[in-house]
Amino acid sequence: MSTTLTTPLPTGRQHVLELDGQRAVITAVGASIRSYSVDGRDVVLPFDETEIPPAFSGAVLAPWPNRLRDGEFGYEGHTYEVPLTEHARQTALHGLVAHTAFETTDADATSVTLEHVVVPTHGYPWPVRVRLTYTLTDAGLHVRAEGTNLGTTTAPYGIGFHPWLSPGGAEVDDCTLQVNAARHVTIDDRLLPTGAERVDGDYDLRSPQSLKGLDLDDAWIDVTQDADGLSWIRLGCPDGRTVALWADDATRAWQVCTGDTVVHIARRGVAAEPMTCIADAFRTGDDLVHLAPGASHTITWGLALL
Repeated sequence: MSTTLTTPLPTGRQHVLELDGQRAVITAVGASIRSYSVDGRDVVLPFDETEIPPAFSGAVLAPWPNRLRDGEFGYEGHTYEVPLTEHARQTALHGLVAHTAFETTDADATSVTLEHVVVPTHGYPWPVRVRLTYTLTDAGLHVRAEGTNLGTTTAPYGIGFHPWLSPGGAEVDDCTLQVNAARHVTIDDRLLPTGAERVDGDYDLRSPQSLKGLDLDDAWIDVTQDADGLSWIRLGCPDGRTVALWADDATRAWQVCTGDTVVHIARRGVAAEPMTCIADAFRTGDDLVHLAPGASHTITWGLALL
């Protein structure tokens, strides 16, 4: 008897959401946004279901976003080590779930809910459930993320997201960028934070600024909210459209990356990453969420084409 083997997709199960000209594809692996378009115009850079997502495209970054120095941290009197995933800089990058398959718990034509429980290890011994709900609405794509500590001791926790905003076929150099934040995070040669400064020059993006020649892999803090309590990143494009990403007040920082040195994605789009904390928060404690047993943390954000 012969057996036919089916090669699994590196992105896992695909969930197609559609509403009035909007179309989003959410994948099981990384609970990632593989594509999102409005009337055929890409809002995020799409990638194929047969690809390993380039540069964490669309992925959920938990239980910490960005970099963790040396893959080591101390918490409540104990020291922990997690695997290094960025060896050139000796950091543990973007948490533990970006390449993990999430389970589908609910789905219909316009919404899907995915969840994954982080398996306790010696490096991160807390069983934290990460649950994502993606919903298409008349206003765009709405995302709700909830982290719940299923363990018996308090867990250090942070979360971020990694969509690459699409310039709609144009060059990034021909776009503008606006970031609602008042301070820029300074970094060392490992891209780890060394402090923060008031925005100035190329880093003052409170009003739309040209991206021509601007190489960014930077974070901003002191995010500012509008009257509705939302902070925004806006990518203005030559076709007259604006790709807008909003986030609620659980977002404590924005990371922006033009990917100049990132293979396969360099300056094809702009990563706009809402985060609850900046890099190395497990070591510094800055904006770190201390998730008590049974407690949950929620963040909401979304995408729109204006």
